[in-house]
This record gives sequence, structure tokens and C-alpha cells, in this order.
Amino acid sequence: MTRPSLLFISPRFLFPTDEGGKIRTANILRQMKGGPFHIRLASPKPQNAASFKGDIDAVCDAFVDWPASKQNRLRRLAALLDRRPVSVASDLTSQGRAAVARALHDGPDLVVVDFPHAAVLTPAPFRVPSVCFTHNVETEIYERHARVATGAMRLIWPGQVRKMRRFEETTLRRFDRVIAVSRRDATALRNRFGLTTVDPIDTGVDLDYFRTTPAPSGSNLVVFTGVMDSPANIEGIRFLINEVWPALTRLRPGVRASIIGRNPPAWLKASAPPGFEFTGTVDDIRPHFAAGDLAVIPLTVGSGTRIKAFEAMAMGRPVVSTTVGVEGLDVVDGEHLLIADTGAAFAAAIDRLLADTALRFSLAQRARALVEQRFSWAQVARQFEAICLQALGH
Repeated sequence: MTRPSLLFISPRFLFPTDEGGKIRTANILRQMKGGPFHIRLASPKPQNAASFKGDIDAVCDAFVDWPASKQNRLRRLAALLDRRPVSVASDLTSQGRAAVARALHDGPDLVVVDFPHAAVLTPAPFRVPSVCFTHNVETEIYERHARVATGAMRLIWPGQVRKMRRFEETTLRRFDRVIAVSRRDATALRNRFGLTTVDPIDTGVDLDYFRTTPAPSGSNLVVFTGVMDSPANIEGIRFLINEVWPALTRLRPGVRASIIGRNPPAWLKASAPPGFEFTGTVDDIRPHFAAGDLAVIPLTVGSGTRIKAFEAMAMGRPVVSTTVGVEGLDVVDGEHLLIADTGAAFAAAIDRLLADTALRFSLAQRARALVEQRFSWAQVARQFEAICLQALGH
């Protein structure tokens, strides 16, 4: 029997998998390939896409593409005048719409749109069952940025919040089903927009790739991983530098931090105190994880779930996080990690872990056991697959 065709439309080329949304999508598709669906992936294609042919083949049966447009400051400034929020307007291209229209004309049995942003590439209404995979509550991200904005951004964010609230509600109502990345996000989407068909899935981690490694002996090094051209990660490191570090260095002189991720802004690097290292892009984050005594997730804005938490736990590194940093993840403060939301409390939690080898070990051991038992990508892909089959009426 011919497998039903699933057209999966992404606003981003998935490779390299160097940020949370791409990691989540690529791993789910990789685990779904060869299953009940014939998967066609549609996305922009950068000039170096040929070097990722093996990765593309691993996640889909066919690839539909269009030339990736360059995201630059001028394009984003122009998008401020659009009726849609900047992050959405920047994803709209005529070539993308034409490629998606051709793929839809071929008659898929199911359409899955990755992030609400990608819906700007699709005509309305859909003529087949449709699903939106939303990795965040987008309006919530904008609201949180508006609360902490300074300077000119205090004038810009409120308008962007209004645009995103209108766009997100209108867009999500187009779909037969919506997939959220946590029960918490599913509840938020129901309450905000009155959606009735929102299904949560878990966040996963590649347990074979992120294996437990021996902890260093008293390195006094804390690590953070995340793309450093992300506004949420930038705000998090600002919090670490300005609110956490002064208190921490009083408690523990000589403590160091390694910030692992692409494109850290020059001004942020210049503001960092002694002991901070910004690695920029790295080919493999695991050796950097392994060098640290613990991982920190000092995020104060954002939405969805942070895959970086489970990656640290899979590698056997204890975690200190804000509430926002592990929002939506089924973890328990004091059992799987330590949670702190003020600069002083965050500093005290780091100092406590650095001083207590037994506590570091016990938190890391319980956290690794948790992700092994419940959060492999194979398990998450089966959840996603089941929702897609339900959308088809199977």
C-alpha cells in the first residue's frame, strides 16, 4: 500500500543543526523517515547545501527547495513597516511561495508547517489536512522582550507584540491541529487563542551523541551553549554578566565561564569580565561541555523549551537554570537541577555546586536517568507521528 505523503514546510534550512528549532525538527524527521509517511521536506537552500546532502537524505524522501535569501539589517529594518512582525515578514519570499505552491499542487495527503512563520509561504485555505508545529508561544517571546527592552527598542517592541499577537492567533486558527513542545505551551495556546486542537509533545535529546563524560576535577568552569545571535541568549548572558557574576566572584574568586555559540556580539564580549571566554562557532560542542563542571541556563526571556538543558543532562553535567530556562520541561528543582531567578540566588546555586562534588554527581546521575527513561528523540517522533496520523483520520 502506498504511504500517505507528508509535505513538511520549514522556513529555515535545517543544517547545520546549530539551534534549538533545527535540532528538534531534524531529529524528529530523522526518526520518522521510513515510517508510515512518505516525507517531502520543503525549505530554503543555501549555496553550500550540497555539502549537507547526506543530512538531507537522512530526514526526508524528497527535497523541495528555493534559494535562501540573505537576512541582513537593512531587510529587517524594512520589515518594520510590514503589517506582520519582523521575524515573519523576513521569511516571506516570492521564490519560496512559488516553490511551496508547486509542492502543494502535487497533492500531498498532509501538510505540516514548521513554526507559524512558514505559513506566510502557503496559500489559504489548505485543501488537505494541516498541522502547525509551533516550537514556542511566539507572542509570549515578544512580550518578554518588551518588558526588558531598553533604549529605542522600548518604542519598537510594543508594536511588534501587537503584530505578533494578531498574526499568531490568525495563523494557528488556519490549521486542523497544532503541535506544541510542552504541556505548558499547549495550555498557554489554548488560553490565549481559544484553540481546541493543540497537542503537546516532549523535548528530546540524542542519547547516543551526548554521552556521559567524566567530570573535570575542580576546574571552576561553568559553560553555556546557544547561538549568540539569538536575542534571548544575548539577554541571558547579559544577566549572567551583570547580575550573577559580581555576586559569584565575591563567593568564588577565579571562577570562569565558557560561552559556546556562533556570532557573539562584539559589544557583549567587550562587556564581559575577566574569566569569560566566547568560543564563537565550534564544530562539536561536546568537548566544551566536557571541560565544564556544570552548565548554566541564565535565560530571562524566550518561550518553548530549551534543548540545551537535556543535552547537558545527557552529558552528565549538573545544571543551574532560571525558571524560564527550563520552562515546559518535566524536571524538578533539587532533584534534577537547581533553579534560581535572581542574580544572587543564581550565584549562590553555582557556588554551592562547585563546592559540593557529591551534589554535582547526584543531580547529574538523576538527570541522565530521567532523559534516558523518557526523552529520546525516537519517543518524541512517535508522539509527533501519532498526531499527524490523527490529523489524517487514521
